[in-house]
Amino acid sequence: MANSLIHPDQGFAIWAILLSAATIGIWGEKTKWGAKLSGAVITMLVTFLLSNLQIIPIDSPTYSVVWSYLVPFSVPLLLFRADLSRILRESGPTLVAYAFGAVGTVLGTVLAYFLLPLGESAWKLAGVFCATYIGGSVNFFATAKTLELDLDSGDLLAAGTAADNLVMTVFFLILFALPSINWIQKFFSSRKSTQNPNIANKISAQNSQEKPELDLMNISQALAISAIVCAAGVAISSLFGWPKAAILVSTVLIVGLATGFPHYFSQLTVADKIGTLLMQVFFGVIGASANIPKVLQVSPILFVLAALILTVHLAVLLLSGLLLRLDLAELMIASNANMGGPTTAAAMAKAKGWDRLVTPAILCGTLGYAIATFIGVALANWLR
Repeated sequence: MANSLIHPDQGFAIWAILLSAATIGIWGEKTKWGAKLSGAVITMLVTFLLSNLQIIPIDSPTYSVVWSYLVPFSVPLLLFRADLSRILRESGPTLVAYAFGAVGTVLGTVLAYFLLPLGESAWKLAGVFCATYIGGSVNFFATAKTLELDLDSGDLLAAGTAADNLVMTVFFLILFALPSINWIQKFFSSRKSTQNPNIANKISAQNSQEKPELDLMNISQALAISAIVCAAGVAISSLFGWPKAAILVSTVLIVGLATGFPHYFSQLTVADKIGTLLMQVFFGVIGASANIPKVLQVSPILFVLAALILTVHLAVLLLSGLLLRLDLAELMIASNANMGGPTTAAAMAKAKGWDRLVTPAILCGTLGYAIATFIGVALANWLR
């Protein structure tokens, strides 16, 4: 640990590397090549290379700070728009498809748990992968922290992240390709997923007018609320004797506030951006903590785990869509919301020209952020 160019105790230098890697990831995601990898993967690759070239340490007190504070702090920030009443009201058939996708993920996880030799941490890995394929990366790490997977092995967490991102990228390509295959389209009903360009432009203009300026007050409110929610989550979970559930309690609190005061929280648009940045920094920590020999030793079975879960997820989703006569576009957006969250689902809807599905994509993905950690933790403890 102390053989790296930057010593583990050189906190400012490590923070400089982590924030720079996060910036590279955010920038890279805006390029054509980077969009295929995702900002998370780019950030992890940067710090992975630096740590394995012994420029930055594999372990450091700074990483513990990121894990202990930045991850819990980012969760409320990413849920400021989790207005459950709006999600249930406006998502329509996409929400139905999303629910069946979540069921498919749970079934795939249970099947993989009993089929694959995952070792002593099998139940934790099952919970973590179930959560990430119902919600997204934020649920991966929130569930891992709640189940204390990081205490079992930092390499296991890094290998899991690598498997998750690589297999998910392959499945994203499948989701983009399926609607273009003619013989598959014949089995599903079709609704017009595009909307009049004039209407779309009008909605876009209205949304841009509704977004407030990202001023100091906007930022300070978002940070203060997130800190208060995190503090309350820790206090309440400790009071009931389950300190590991702090993130779960925080999630309940922020979803309740976002549902009770939707107009106020929807105005704090900066919250999502701050939360995304904090998660990018954490991706940097995951990459830095990965040791090549140990990751290669651990990861092959995790690739099979991720692939099996997503295969069952997609099979259940397509079968339910066939039986319920759901639109193929709605099914693909729901699956994307399950796997990647609101950002990737909305991006896919835009890229495919499915303007009608942009809002349901965001709402279903946000719902996933709100519920996936609970499902992952519950399933893990049931399997245990």
